[in-house]
Amino acid sequence: MLDFINDYTVQTVAMGAALLGISSGVLGCFAVLRKQSLLGDTLSHAALPGVCLGFLIAGTRDLSSILGGALVTGAVAALTVLALTRLSRLKTDAALGIALGISFAIGVVLLTYIQGTGNASQGGLDSFLFGQAAAILRSDLWIMGGIALVALMLVGTLWKEFKLVSFDPGFAASLGMPVVAIEIAMTTMVALAVVVGLQMVGVVLMTAMIIAPAVAARQWTRRLGTMVMLSAAFGTLAGVAGALLSATARGLATGPLIVLAISAIVVVSLLVSPERGILWEVMRRWRDRRSLRGRQVLVTLHAMAAQHGDPHYPVELGSLDTFHGMDTRRALARLEERGLIKPVQHQPETTPHWELTASGYAEAERLATHIGGSR
Repeated sequence: MLDFINDYTVQTVAMGAALLGISSGVLGCFAVLRKQSLLGDTLSHAALPGVCLGFLIAGTRDLSSILGGALVTGAVAALTVLALTRLSRLKTDAALGIALGISFAIGVVLLTYIQGTGNASQGGLDSFLFGQAAAILRSDLWIMGGIALVALMLVGTLWKEFKLVSFDPGFAASLGMPVVAIEIAMTTMVALAVVVGLQMVGVVLMTAMIIAPAVAARQWTRRLGTMVMLSAAFGTLAGVAGALLSATARGLATGPLIVLAISAIVVVSLLVSPERGILWEVMRRWRDRRSLRGRQVLVTLHAMAAQHGDPHYPVELGSLDTFHGMDTRRALARLEERGLIKPVQHQPETTPHWELTASGYAEAERLATHIGGSR
């Protein structure tokens, strides 16, 4: 196990995956909050022509040239989306779809052209489609780390502006903030995150790394600062886990395993996160239904008592069952546990009867008043 951890390639891939998780986790939060989840998909596909142009300019698979080209074309696609939404009547999703389709088509054409040139340096260039983590070098980590650092510094410097524009761009504009410039900066950040992950998970899968950590983190908190930290932690955990799984299970690609890891985190978050989780919501609805049945029975007891002019009027179990069209014994048992009703004998009848206690009558009065006032 120690030899495995000390393996140079494993360490390099794990560090690269951690950098990817941190950058995409932090920067993806703003895309999710601005309801631009498709933005990551658009920018990742828009990076493909930049990869090809970087290769054509450098004449070889120089990572700095390739990532620089990806950043430029990603930024151009982002600015195109902003221009289309502001200068035309197109909605954001339509503009994103247009930019995605055109960019990816250009990228595929350029990739096909490069493959037909016979340049020996082109080998492995198509790995940017799905990523090739094993090809990452320690020198590449410095480039990835530098890009991630620039993006995180940008977030730290413009934190208040990003926060306000993400939640209320109209109010930000009324304060005199350059909303368009801030939106351009936020979109460029997402492009930076895409660039960091290109070699790790590739163009096709990068969108998951932009969106999934933020989606998982959003289930656990209502505060932006906490969401950003959780998103970075989830992204890092998924990146390292995917890298280690890929190293132990030979023949499995790192990028898809990273995406599967973050997808598992998303599923768990959607299921069990407090307040927002699906299981919590199911339990809440079940408790609400139980509580509603109890309130209905309590109001019925109060109505019968008021009808007979006796606050302690005993009501027969069968009458309650008939009135509500169901078995009310469980609801009665819960009301008795709360001290709102008590069982009584009503001679000469031998069937179970129930009457309101003093606290039960007061609670029923409150419920009846609330129901009457809401009509």
